[in-house]
Parts: sequence; structure tokens; C-alpha cells
Amino acid sequence: MDFTRRKYRELLVALQRSGLSFHLRHDVDKRPQHSLALAQIEHELGVQAVYYFRCVDESNDPEVIRQIAALGHEIGYHYEDMSLCDGNAEQAIQHFEKWLGYFRQFYPVHRICMHGAPTSQYDGKDLWKHYDYRDYGIDYEPYFDEDYTKTFYLTDTGRCWDGYKVSVRDKVSEQEKWNQAGLVFHSTDDIIRWLQQPNPLEKSGLPLQSILITTHPQRWTESKVEWWQEKLTQSLKNLIKRILIWLRK
Repeated sequence: MDFTRRKYRELLVALQRSGLSFHLRHDVDKRPQHSLALAQIEHELGVQAVYYFRCVDESNDPEVIRQIAALGHEIGYHYEDMSLCDGNAEQAIQHFEKWLGYFRQFYPVHRICMHGAPTSQYDGKDLWKHYDYRDYGIDYEPYFDEDYTKTFYLTDTGRCWDGYKVSVRDKVSEQEKWNQAGLVFHSTDDIIRWLQQPNPLEKSGLPLQSILITTHPQRWTESKVEWWQEKLTQSLKNLIKRILIWLRK
């Protein structure tokens, strides 16, 4: 079965054995205890990741944040201030400052990442049309600061690895080039088999130097009940997102 913690461990081992440079980003949308479970696996394997927490109760668990930071992982802010403030940029930046300060109680946060909030009419990144996150000691936002001509991006958005088809906001400009180069994977096993080939990035013919992998830890579980809940819920979400994408065209 895909999207189990056992499968996640297999993915990490394959990444390590490939010899490729890789970075892990985790968007903690809900079920923070699942994030702690992945953080422990990574710690056992000597892998460091960045965990981006939302300010809402379903993500924000202070004890989990402390434990993940204690394992040597980095904490970031998964911001959605424009959505929570109904598009009011002045209120949103005040909200951002408040919660950035909150998360800095646990870790000297210098990375932030937009929460997609697909059902909201507001794009969180639009806050930076009015303000500069660098003024707040932030030096990295993956939708602005990652060079995707050199970094291959994989995300489990949609509970699959080719979820860009139903993604409302988790998109990058190089996706079509990756598709043409054959860098399209549906399952975790697809990625593992690709990593087991010699020089997989070089074979793409693109100037890629590293891999950035994003997961949503609530998807990864050993519980059959949670596994099926996530699968069914995500199938419904994917349908809704397809409709939203169609309506916004």
C-alpha cells in the first residue's frame, strides 16, 4: 500500500542510496502527530527536514512542534493570512507578524511557505505584493526563492505524485518541461524505481541538480481506517479542485 510510513521510509532510503541532493518539505495541514512520526523516521535515518505549521488548531500543536525541533528538524510558518483576513492586506500582515512571533518561540523561523487554501478566493502569496517578507527576517519562500530550473519538485498534493493536474495553487513554471522529459510519477514506487536507475536526473537532459520533495504528513499512516479516510476524502477534494480549476478558467 502507498502512503504508509513504511513506504515513506523506503522512499528516504532510495533517496539516500541514489546519491542525489534532496530536500524535504512537510506541510502540516492537520494531524500534527503524523508529522512527528515522519520526523522520527527521518531522525533515525539521519535526514533533516523542514516542517511548516499552520496557525489553526488542526495543525498547531505546541508539544509536537517542540519535539520535532528537538529532533533537529527546522520549523517554518505555513501562512494563510490573506485567506484568514478576507483579503485585507493590512490586517493580514499584522496577523502574519503575530504568528511568526509565535512560531519563533520554538525555532528561529526564517522560512515560510504559502498554504494553498484551494477553496479560498485569496492567494496567500498576494500578501507580498504589498509587503516584503525579507523585512521580517525571512530568507526563503519556495514559490519565490527556489530555482526550479535546477531543482526538480515532487509533491504529494492530491495524494499522488502527479497531482499538479488537480492543484489550484501548488504549481511551478517548469512542470511542462519535466513532463516532456518523462519526469512524471504517480505512485511512491514509481519514484523509488526511478531513483534506483544510475544518474536519474542527468538522464532527463535538463540542468537539474537536486530534488525538493513536499509531503502532507496526514496522508502517511499505518492505520487502515485513517488510510481509507484520507483516500476517500482526498478523492472528493480532487473532484472539487477540478471543478474550481474549470470555473476559474
